[in-house]
Parts: sequence; structure tokens; C-alpha cells
Amino acid sequence: MSMKILVSTLFLSMLCGTVSASSSKDLPIFDAHIHYSHDVWDAISPEEAIKRLKRLGVTRAMVSSTSDEGTQRLYKLAPQFVIPVLRPYRKRGTLDSWMFDETVIPYLKERLANYRYAAIGEFHVKAEHINTPVVSQLISLAKQHELLLHVHGDAKAVELIYKQYPGANILWAHAGFEHAERVEQMMSKYRNLWADLSFRRDAFGNGQFIGDWRNVLIKYAERFLLGIDTYSPQRWLQIKQVMQWQRELLNGLPAGVAKKIAYKNGELLIQGFAKQKVD
Repeated sequence: MSMKILVSTLFLSMLCGTVSASSSKDLPIFDAHIHYSHDVWDAISPEEAIKRLKRLGVTRAMVSSTSDEGTQRLYKLAPQFVIPVLRPYRKRGTLDSWMFDETVIPYLKERLANYRYAAIGEFHVKAEHINTPVVSQLISLAKQHELLLHVHGDAKAVELIYKQYPGANILWAHAGFEHAERVEQMMSKYRNLWADLSFRRDAFGNGQFIGDWRNVLIKYAERFLLGIDTYSPQRWLQIKQVMQWQRELLNGLPAGVAKKIAYKNGELLIQGFAKQKVD
């Protein structure tokens, strides 16, 4: 490569302001979507789970589990690393039925009375179920305890939650699997809405952004986060590849935006939890 071409390349790189592959590799990662559920405990110890995440550059992780025992095991081991999140699930196979189970609310109340949490979730819910008694009471508990809601649902479900609780702080799992234009509409409408980008290979693939996703991430850079989403034992075996995809995504963004999405937004999102006094 001639010196003239090299200088031109460097100039264009500075002008675009994107993160280089090497600098993205060094960015700390706040992971907003980790699960450590009961079918993982025997295969991967709490110590090993945390080591695996740290080896990838994760410096903090929001963790929920089915049941909550997994979260508590990790939090007890690494309270500065783990941000505990409370799921309404006590066993597998209740994603589509928990909103009809009246015992969920006493369970949540008991856990909230005895343990620290930054959020309730990740919980799966459809728009048609937002106004059921169990879901409404869960939302009320989040309001009472000033907790973030980690919601796995489409845009309509999120809108209905805001109707019940206009001041809710919502972390939208997978950005609802909605297309970029719909996500932008939601971000514009709700200032207390954040979104994690786990499983969004439809937004970024083969080294490039798809559709209008890059513009949306830049426009609302303060409200997007990353997440591996270790929802199954198999997913724990794929975390290196998932992190590689996330860092490639960061490489395609301006440096300041990449830093916000990589870790700064997460730290701001949980600062209230971090300031809580521990008895």
C-alpha cells in the first residue's frame, strides 16, 4: 500500500469515527441479558460461569434465572459483578402460563422481601395478557419497589405496560424483535425505554447493519445495551461466538456510540441499585 493510500484510509477512518477491531476488542462489556437456570448448575459451576463471562470482557452482568436460586448463587459469589434480576418463573415450561398462576405474586413478594434486585424479568408476555391480574400486580410490584421491568414482548405489549405505569423504566428484551422503524417510534415515544440487542442478527449480519439499524442505534445511543442471553445450557457453549458478533457490531459504530452501548448505558441504568444500602 502506498503512503498516499494509507493516509487517505486513515483519514476516512477518523472521519467516520468507527471503532477499530482492536479497540472494540478492548471495550468492557455490560451484559444486560444473562440467565443461569437450574439445568445449567450441574454442568457449569457458579465460579466457572463467572470466569467464562469475564474472559470475554464482561465486567458486569444483569442475571436472572429459573428458578431464582441460580441468580442468588452467582450474586453471593460475585456481588460486584452480578446485578440480580427476579423472574416470575420457578421451573421450565411456564413462559406461556405464568400470567395465569396466582401463586406467582406471593412468590415475588417473598423474594423481594428477602433479597436485593435491580429489576423484575425477563418475563415473556403478550399484549393480550398485560391487563390480567397477575401481570398487573407484577407491574405494581415493580412500581412499589422502584424496579426496572425486563420485558420480552412486542411493541404493543410495551405500550400497554406504559398505560398502566407511565413512569416505568423498561428494558425491552431483544428490542421486541421489531423492525428498526418500529423500534425508533417506540424510543421516540417513551423516554424511559431501553432495549437489549440480544439475538438481533437481523439487525447486523455479515459485517454490516441491515436496514436502518445503524441510524437508529446512533440516534438513540444512550438507550441500547448488549446481551448474550444464555437461555439454555447449549447457549453457554456459544457465548464466545455471540460476543464476537457483538464486538463486530460495535466496530461498525462511531467510537462514542460503541462505548455507550458496550458498557456506559448499563452502568447508568443500574446506578440506583448500585447506590442502595446493604444491611
